[in-house]
Parts: sequence; structure tokens; C-alpha cells
Amino acid sequence: MVDPLLEREYNARALVPDHQRFFLFWREASQRAREEAPGHLDLAYGPSPEERLDLFPAEPSRGLLVFFHGGYWRAFSKDEFSWIAPPLVRAGWSVAVVNYGLCPQVSLGELVEQCRRSVDWLVANFSHLGPMVLAGHSAGGHIVGMLWATDWSLRGPRVPGVVGGLSLSGLFDLEPLLRTSINGDLRLAPEEVPGLSPARLAPSLQAPLVAAVGGMESSEFKRQSRLLAERWPGVLYLELENRHHFDILEELVNPLGALWRALPT
Repeated sequence: MVDPLLEREYNARALVPDHQRFFLFWREASQRAREEAPGHLDLAYGPSPEERLDLFPAEPSRGLLVFFHGGYWRAFSKDEFSWIAPPLVRAGWSVAVVNYGLCPQVSLGELVEQCRRSVDWLVANFSHLGPMVLAGHSAGGHIVGMLWATDWSLRGPRVPGVVGGLSLSGLFDLEPLLRTSINGDLRLAPEEVPGLSPARLAPSLQAPLVAAVGGMESSEFKRQSRLLAERWPGVLYLELENRHHFDILEELVNPLGALWRALPT
């Protein structure tokens, strides 16, 4: 049954009346980035058609930022987020923008496993670009949390050299979503929640992680990031004043801003 209070708290679009303006900018700026920035597009990292990523290398490269997009695990693709690459490449960061299958066509568990495969593949093929920073927005922030809780030593000889993480407006305890309309697409059963909620798991990566949220976001989005910082060592809760759920992404592309300053890399 849908809880009206939780439905409002997790409806990020309703809190930003002009949210479509951001979606339009993301699409147009990303198209320009793919046309103008040197990169390798639609690289296959797994067996399904959705398992593709775009790689924008820096020369020289100080490291590789791996980005996982948002959309409540059911919307958007890598093609709306190429725009994050050019400013980061200019700052010396290579950027991989990861695509993954969406719910309900894939389960949330399979979606997370696809994202793990993307990291495995990048480690195997592009470790020369330098150490990794894992970054994600909204649902992508949840993915970063799940990657943090992955025991990479069980997946093969190559363990990712992750030096930091940036989660923007992430979701770390999925239990409240069972009582929202979002679960119509996620199709999560209550017994699946603990294994897919980073805040209920133990972290495996030993690197600093920033759990950032906009000061204009709902109390539940703020609580989600605070919860992770309370439960995991090495997590910094950062509230970015005058940012909402969508324009917070602008902090990611500013390597001199508060978000990046909070991450010792």
C-alpha cells in the first residue's frame, strides 16, 4: 500500500517544478559532448545489449571517474549524461559513463550485478588510466553504495583500485520504497531489501566516500545519506546549500567545488 507521506518525500520531480528544463539540458549538452569530445562510445562490458559504456580519456590521466546515472533504476541512460565528461577531462580525469538495464525489464539485483561487471571490465582493460573514483546520482548513488559493499576479492584476481567515492542524493535503505509507487517497477519483495540496501550491509572498499545531498531536498533524501554516514566508517555526510535533486549534479563537474574538496584523493 502506498504511503502518501513517503510518496511525497521520494517524488524528487514534484519538489522541482521546472525539472524538465534539466532533462532537456542533459540531453542537448550530452549530444554535443559525444560529437565534440574525443571518446570511445558504446563499449560492451557485458553480454546484454544494455551493458555498454562511453569512455572519455584524459591525456595525461590522473584517474578514472566511473559514473552511474540516476532515474530510480527505471529511467534515463548513459546518453543523457555525457555532458559531465568534458569539464572533468579538462581537469585531468578520464570519465566512464555507464549504461545498465532498467527495471522492470531487469531485476534490481541484476542491475547491480551489471554495474559490478562494468567495474570488472574497466579494471581489466583500462587500469592504465589511473585509480578509480566511483560516482553516482540518486539511484546511481545507491549503486555506488552497493559497489562499496561488494567483496571484490571473490570476483577474480583484479581488485579495483578505488581511491574515493562521490554519492549525490543516494538511496541506501530501500525499505521505505516498498510503500511508494516506485516499487511498481522495482518489484522488490520485503525479503530482498536487506541485501540491496547498502546501509544494512558492511562496506568492503577501504576508501573515503562522500554522501552528498542538496540542502533543498526532502527530509527523506537527507536522512538516507545521513544514515550511511552514521553506519559506515569513512563516510562524510555533506549537505550542499541551495542545491536540489537535479542541479546538485553541477557540483560533480566542478573539481574545485565543495564536493571534490570533501574527497581526499
